[in-house]
Amino acid sequence: MAEAYTSGAHQAAAPLPTEAEQRSADASVGELLGEVTKDLSTLMRQEVALAKAEATESAKNAGKGAGMFAGAAVGGHFVLLFLSLALMWGLGEIMSLGWAAVIVAVLWGVIAAVLALMGKKEMKQVKGLPQTAETVKEIPSTLKPGEHTR
Repeated sequence: MAEAYTSGAHQAAAPLPTEAEQRSADASVGELLGEVTKDLSTLMRQEVALAKAEATESAKNAGKGAGMFAGAAVGGHFVLLFLSLALMWGLGEIMSLGWAAVIVAVLWGVIAAVLALMGKKEMKQVKGLPQTAETVKEIPSTLKPGEHTR
């Protein structure tokens, strides 16, 4: 009943290869290059889609700002044209018509300035394509996973 004695050293089992290691061992260079090309193509399509989405958002904000500027201009014009005349003639009853015209012009100039400032605020919200710019910066490091960049 004596069992055979083996030396005290145990042999450790080699770790199993990962899926990527197994694929690279089985695939040809052409297949691997084809896969890399497909992945790069997918990455580029995703970047273009992101750029389109960001451009659409920026265009909406720019449209709002431009619309407010246009509204300020048209509103300022018609208000100055019609109400100024009415107010000027009304003030002309208590002072000279020239001074009445100056007072009315200053009042509507203030209103137009407020609308222009609101339009400027909307235009400042246009940010361009910040997320696309950030992810495009990451592409070189993705292509060279062994290298560390910034």
